[in-house]
Amino acid sequence: MPELSPVIKKFILHWGEMGTRWGVNRTVAQVHALLYVSPKPLNAEEIAETLEVARSNVSTSLRELESWGIVKAVHLLGDRREHYESMTDVREMAGVIMDERKRREIDPTLLNLRECVAGLRKEKPADAVALQRLADMLGFLETLSSVYEKMRVALKRSGKMKKVLGIPMRLWGSRK
Repeated sequence: MPELSPVIKKFILHWGEMGTRWGVNRTVAQVHALLYVSPKPLNAEEIAETLEVARSNVSTSLRELESWGIVKAVHLLGDRREHYESMTDVREMAGVIMDERKRREIDPTLLNLRECVAGLRKEKPADAVALQRLADMLGFLETLSSVYEKMRVALKRSGKMKKVLGIPMRLWGSRK
């Protein structure tokens, strides 16, 4: 792996910091950033050497990124090692991340809140304050989930929208 430019290092470090704010391990976010800007797939050793992190940490990070569906293993002719590449379409990647976050965070919370609200409604006497507050939270998360579904549809249609609106590709976030 060639030496990273100061700008690329700055991006990788920032992405790692942002990852921690989004609840993602710093190294996971840095591995993703490196693969995202890399012009070619990298193997785990190259990633570990470039980021100056333990190989075991890289392996764990790659498994996490693969589980999210934003990084995949690829094989190169003449090399038995697995190499990794990131999804590069920003809209597609955002959609995958949104889907996973909803599946991992919002959906279980909605299920739990529905069960709690139903349980409180069956209690005699019901805890009216708790019931109202949990019902309010459930309503809010159901609305959020609905908004999410609409955003996903909009993201899928964005390719068509940019043509209809005549937005230059460079302003839309794609170089294609």
